[in-house]
Amino acid sequence: MSKSIEEIQKEIIAEFSDLTDWEEKFQYLIELGEELPPYPDEKRTEEYIVPGCQSRVWVAPKLEAGRLEFDADSDTALTKGLIAILIRVFSGQSPKDIADASLNFIEEVGLAKFLSISRRNGLFSMVQKLKGYAEKA
Repeated sequence: MSKSIEEIQKEIIAEFSDLTDWEEKFQYLIELGEELPPYPDEKRTEEYIVPGCQSRVWVAPKLEAGRLEFDADSDTALTKGLIAILIRVFSGQSPKDIADASLNFIEEVGLAKFLSISRRNGLFSMVQKLKGYAEKA
């Protein structure tokens, strides 16, 4: 059985707790973004773009066996890392679990505090887009 949203968030919190400063944390986010699989060119459309982000961010859902999987990409390294960590939490989960999820890891690892206001707003726009897909599934 796959891990729950809570279990994945605990893993992320533990990973970030090993990093001592924000430079390391930002570098780790960039590395997570680099690990994303290639995003399909045919899904680089307005339908999949996340509104409210300074950077361009695309997220495409797939419903398989009652669970959502997400493809994602961004045109900036840090934002790509942010969407990578969000889809790590949500991919493989049921639409109901995604819609009901409380993302405490964002506060726990300090993302909300250390991101600029525009990046923080973009992060929450990404969460809304992912939850929106879950509510429509």
